Amino acid sequence: MRLDATRATAEPAAASEPSAQPDRAEHGRLLGIGAAAAQAGVSERALRYYQQLGLITPCSCTPGGMRRYSEDDLARVARIRQLQVLLGLNLDEIAVVLRNEDRMAQIKRTYLHEHTSDAERRELVRESLRLQHDLRATVEAKRIAIEGFLADLDARIARSSDLLDQMTAPAR
Repeated sequence: MRLDATRATAEPAAASEPSAQPDRAEHGRLLGIGAAAAQAGVSERALRYYQQLGLITPCSCTPGGMRRYSEDDLARVARIRQLQVLLGLNLDEIAVVLRNEDRMAQIKRTYLHEHTSDAERRELVRESLRLQHDLRATVEAKRIAIEGFLADLDARIARSSDLLDQMTAPAR
């Protein structure tokens, strides 16, 4: 079963678009790779690479092997891009984040299931807490790296400013 990390939605392509086909299942309108890439703001090559790395899985394929992407697939691509741009995570780090988010979504569904016992719920909450701590550690490591970069940059700015002050100071 494929789990999605986000609840964001992407707008479906227009029905007149050749690569948009109505799905016969529960996914709504599906897009071919070209339309999906254009809508997600990435290249077709990026979509293929994300799939190769296991970051996304197209919800279906045609009998001829053509990939078809749903709104949930596009939301997942948007989450990948958000993690790249906002946090500066690389694709390996993103894979870990997505796995943790997928597992937390699965934990939530299991927790809410009426047949889940109180003991099982406690274990699910413990696991969720561990996953959240892992995600926080990933973000904290990025924050520390950024702070180190800023400190180095501030030191270089100070040295350059001091040099300029010495160069522009009146001679004695």
